[in-house]
Amino acid sequence: MLALVACEREHRRFSEVAPASGRPTHVTPQPSRNPAEGNAWAIAQGKQLYEAYNCNGCHANGGGGMGPALMDATWLYGSEPQDVYTSIVEGRPNGMPAFGGRIPDVQVWQLVAYVRSMSGQTRFDVRPARSDHMRVKESEQARRPERPVTAAPSGRP
Repeated sequence: MLALVACEREHRRFSEVAPASGRPTHVTPQPSRNPAEGNAWAIAQGKQLYEAYNCNGCHANGGGGMGPALMDATWLYGSEPQDVYTSIVEGRPNGMPAFGGRIPDVQVWQLVAYVRSMSGQTRFDVRPARSDHMRVKESEQARRPERPVTAAPSGRP
């Protein structure tokens, strides 16, 4: 009897099953106005998030890596704030992961503002300065040696 039950045909349901996480399967459109646009602090935060979330792994620092370039005027999926927001939240085929539900909306908008600033789509006065690691400084070997300053003990010449 047990062998007969084990050989029974499997029944599968091919209907849509609700997502287990309870999250919607698509993102509702957000307003096209980026609350972080034009805010120097928010753009600087976006720059830090760009590195923290490893965006520079594909897009490189400054936006020109193996992923789509972020520093030119022509963007594959659109350069409007809403387009960039959708790319971050929903992802794109062939490599761009979806960050919806993983990154808070505030941080997504900060990333949007920073990404748009790389291609000059924000006001000049709010664009972030170049990173310190990109500044050129004189090598230590090229500097003139300096003598340490010592204080003479009191009462002695």
